[in-house]
Amino acid sequence: MTFLEKLRCLLTFGQGVALPLPEITDNQDPLELFKHWFNDAHKAGILLPEAMSVSTCGNNGQPSSRMVLLKEFDKNGFVFYTNYASKKSQQLSENSKVALLFHWNVLQRQIRIEGTVEKVSTEQSANYFHSRDRGSQIGAWASKQSQQLNNDNELKERVSHFNKLYPQGEVPHPEFWGGWRVKPTYIEFWQGRASRLHDRICFEKSSETSDKEQWQQFKLHP
Repeated sequence: MTFLEKLRCLLTFGQGVALPLPEITDNQDPLELFKHWFNDAHKAGILLPEAMSVSTCGNNGQPSSRMVLLKEFDKNGFVFYTNYASKKSQQLSENSKVALLFHWNVLQRQIRIEGTVEKVSTEQSANYFHSRDRGSQIGAWASKQSQQLNNDNELKERVSHFNKLYPQGEVPHPEFWGGWRVKPTYIEFWQGRASRLHDRICFEKSSETSDKEQWQQFKLHP
């Protein structure tokens, strides 16, 4: 990369382009690599590095995408929370296949994840629900997520109703609200490079065992 190319990248906050690709071994665990890149995004000072696009597709074949926040991840997958009556949840109930996308422009990195979903346990959903601030808990009860508002005041009236219903003490966990766990079958790490000669390191699950060898590792042309 020439000096001018490096300067252009730095001026546009393309830090990832100007830096070498972190070492990735042949037997790399993709979940550990995700953890490493996710921590890098935090250290870079990126606002909400946990923000991710969730793409779903119901029975009608029309894809839908929206931004949500990743709340938990481990070897079992990636967890986000929502209303189970929402459009995304309805589509996931019809078709369990899902895609996630993280994009961190300042690092010139993105991570694509494809897989299937399952609901997390009621206990896990309740534990997270009660860790949220009270306003968000009341909001979960008040919002008929993805449904049409009858009038401009409807949501305010519902918030007022549930504030009166639960004026103090613990707000109960709604049965219609909880977490989805994305169980990955494909993970792609994208590192931006000059002249669009980007790095694309991919991991595809080849078995259902718990051994690290279940992931086939390969690279793609940019």
